[in-house]
Amino acid sequence: MADSPTGALTERQRQIAAAARTLLDTEGPEGLTMRRVADALGIKAPSLYKHVPDKTALELLVVADGFVEIAEALEAVQLEAVPAEARNPLSALAKAYRDYAVAHPHLYRLMNYQPLRRDLLPAGLEDRAARPLLMAVGNDGDKARALWAFAHGMVSLEIDGRFPPDADLPAAWRAGLTTFT
Repeated sequence: MADSPTGALTERQRQIAAAARTLLDTEGPEGLTMRRVADALGIKAPSLYKHVPDKTALELLVVADGFVEIAEALEAVQLEAVPAEARNPLSALAKAYRDYAVAHPHLYRLMNYQPLRRDLLPAGLEDRAARPLLMAVGNDGDKARALWAFAHGMVSLEIDGRFPPDADLPAAWRAGLTTFT
């Protein structure tokens, strides 16, 4: 990232990304500052700028890791050794997506609640994360975007505490997913 935001990370950049992720997970977005990351690494904030030029680049290190993780979670669902007739690929993907977002709400928000700097992500990463959804709907791009919008809306409302306490979320997921089958 020092020379190219999409290039291979140095060992120090990996350490910075790990420290930033820990702060995001434990303290939320308020903890994700250059000063807090430098403190966590035991260095002065100006030293951090030698490895990560600004807060946007810092956030993109974490966002890129999140895209890798969610891609791996969705890909794992596709590779499960379950007979095709016994599985519902959309339900399995939706569960993996929901599980990831609920387990990592601060990262999910950082990945999805602001404009995505595609120009700073590693090449092909966003496509990799989207591929399982695209494949689940027969490679129909419009349908895949609609599926993602449904899943994103559901998990966003859930992690933001917007559903009433008695809401049957599994039933809502089933109802929404039936429109894609």
